[in-house]
Amino acid sequence: MSTQHPIVAVTGSSGAGTTTVKTAFEHICRRLNAIPSIVEGDSFHRYDRAEMREVIKKARSDDKNVSHFGPEANLIDKLSDLFEQYGKTGKGQRRYYVHNEDEAVLHKCPAGTFTPWEELRDGTDLLLYEGLHGAMVTESHDVTQHTDLLIGVVPIVNLEWIQKIHRDTLQRGYAPRDVTSTILRRMEDYVNHITPQFSRTDINFQRVPTVDTSNPFIARDIPTPDESFVVVRFRDPTKFNIDFPYLISMIKDSFISRRNTIVVPGGKMLLSMELILMPILQEMFAAARGGSQN
Repeated sequence: MSTQHPIVAVTGSSGAGTTTVKTAFEHICRRLNAIPSIVEGDSFHRYDRAEMREVIKKARSDDKNVSHFGPEANLIDKLSDLFEQYGKTGKGQRRYYVHNEDEAVLHKCPAGTFTPWEELRDGTDLLLYEGLHGAMVTESHDVTQHTDLLIGVVPIVNLEWIQKIHRDTLQRGYAPRDVTSTILRRMEDYVNHITPQFSRTDINFQRVPTVDTSNPFIARDIPTPDESFVVVRFRDPTKFNIDFPYLISMIKDSFISRRNTIVVPGGKMLLSMELILMPILQEMFAAARGGSQN
């Protein structure tokens, strides 16, 4: 953890809503005249797309399991080193994972590969990580010890599966049977390495549909935000002085369900994030800028 170079880690699967958090941070940083350095979790995968196919193939022949959810397929050591270095110096290295042909043109690298490692931009006010392992703890590394704010973004699991099935079949051209196989292959790592992270986060945003998602494998569409609620859980509301009455007054149709939990309409997810995170970031930046002047 670092006062002068704060680190915020947003943890969640692809399609879970981590991009909404990134949008909220971008809005807040513009208002506060702050410059974030954004790091994508996919860039810390250990293998490119072709290599991962071979690793999975070999694991199957050895009656083993490997997935991007688990530590074996990721550079958790380099992620931990980045957090530690940025917290101390405001510096570090990143790269990009090239997902598709549009990104291949942008980064001048083939789809399914990584760009070369490069130095982070100088003079940034915040490191924002968005990916699968922002609250990861292994036998060798604990990335949480270097973070100042941990945020989890996770829909209930049936909704997460619906989102993945629709994205992979409609946007990436996979057969439904292959997507289901991937979900099953990842399940052990999901249970052992992804879900425990949401017990370590300071704030969780969990989208819960208000329509039937009991069989995600036959769902014809993804529930819309207006067909959902978002459950916002604070591990310790006193840590960031969360003002529940203020949030209730600002977010129409929201309510408190537990001492540390507020429920908001799904369409108000971005608004709730900005209202919750703005004072937290204000305090972080004030402390960082005050510390840099001493």
